[in-house]
Amino acid sequence: MSRFEKLTHVLWHCQYQYHIVWVPKYRYRVLTGDVAREVHNCIQVYSSRLGCRV
Repeated sequence: MSRFEKLTHVLWHCQYQYHIVWVPKYRYRVLTGDVAREVHNCIQVYSSRLGCRV
């Protein structure tokens, strides 16, 4: 068994428990201004609690 995972157009090797990809529909930039700052702060807080690196 390979250590790499693969799908039709993707090959990856994830060594950590969490792999999150968030892409809004049509890749519009929906996180701007105060909302972007709040989401960034939340991600930093949760990742530091889990001992993850973003």
